[in-house]
Amino acid sequence: MYTIIIYLYLFAAKIASLFSKKVKLMIDGHKQVFELLRDQIDKNERYVWFHAASLGEFEQGRPLMERMRRIHPEYKILLTFFSPSGYEVRKNYSGADVICYLPFDTPRNVQRFLELANPCMAFFIKYEFWQNYLKALKQRRVPTYSVSSIFRSEQIFFRWYGGQYYKVLTLFTHFFVQNEQSRQLLATRGVTNVTVVGDTRFDRVAEIHAQATSLAVVERFKGDSMVLVAGSSWQPDEALLIEYFNTHPGLKMIIAPHVVSEEHLSEIEKMLKRASVRYTQAVESGSVGADCMIVDCYGLLSSIYGYGEIAYVGGGFGVGIHNVLEAAVYEIPVLFGPNNQRFREACGLLETGGGFEVHDYADFSALLDRMLADSNYLRQCGEKAGRYVADNTGATDVILRKVGLVK
Repeated sequence: MYTIIIYLYLFAAKIASLFSKKVKLMIDGHKQVFELLRDQIDKNERYVWFHAASLGEFEQGRPLMERMRRIHPEYKILLTFFSPSGYEVRKNYSGADVICYLPFDTPRNVQRFLELANPCMAFFIKYEFWQNYLKALKQRRVPTYSVSSIFRSEQIFFRWYGGQYYKVLTLFTHFFVQNEQSRQLLATRGVTNVTVVGDTRFDRVAEIHAQATSLAVVERFKGDSMVLVAGSSWQPDEALLIEYFNTHPGLKMIIAPHVVSEEHLSEIEKMLKRASVRYTQAVESGSVGADCMIVDCYGLLSSIYGYGEIAYVGGGFGVGIHNVLEAAVYEIPVLFGPNNQRFREACGLLETGGGFEVHDYADFSALLDRMLADSNYLRQCGEKAGRYVADNTGATDVILRKVGLVK
């Protein structure tokens, strides 16, 4: 039944590729995988395979890949993605030796892929449970690990209609889960090869913080002012951010929208009643005579958070918030919208007092007013955010020690 579903999924994806550029990228990428592997895999080397569905999972696997590369250069790294949003962004990532899409989980694809790649170890990040790949890896006696995984009672493995599908869990050599609840849920299915290690993203943001880039134009923009940094914002986020900013002249703002398009950037500029400048324009001209900087490019946000006294992370009025840890690591309080329950790190920040949920403009305004008026409160909230990140680092070393790659 599972394999039939995969074939139906593949058929549907091919139809969808006629109408969706994103799906077409994936289908076209799949066609090139086996030729790419034949050209790039060196049969004389040993490959450790990391699979990430998309960009978020890649960031969770990245600390493992980079630490492994430093301490075990004798291994080569094969990195696969399922989604174009991961592959197209990271296809030139220097931390892996071979990067490609993962072909659909059909028996023929699995056989061809594993014969060419011949991994000596495999890491599946978070929610990846491809049954045919996992069966074949176990048959080949390839140690296979689930990393940064998190389980909830509503998942198919734990429902009455899950049938035999939960047996896919028995195909892993070991699970490295994020929390105790996940360990307990797995135990209800007889899966006990589990270690609670937390989330490797904490290690990643700690590394990012240590390697943060100094941005001269942002430093000049900030000067001696209090700065609110808004990252990965969507229109509902921007509505309340800009309403507050427009009426508080003592506060500067840096806003990095999730969608960087001319149309969206122009919409933001029209809403602003105070002077603004786009980041690339400021870099070109060297002028930062404005109160709001709009980041019109990618790859800078994790460093820009370091110039703020308060952070706002977008997405909480839509499908879900973006990465709150990138801001919290700088020891600044983090605000976000109400759709955050599925995000363990946001819940952790709320519990420790380093994060704050806002439901509307009244919530947002009240919080900002208090933080801007009370420097001790602002500092204490920031310290709690930073401590939460620091207290949860270390998963990478635990995992590598457990699999025998660190003593």
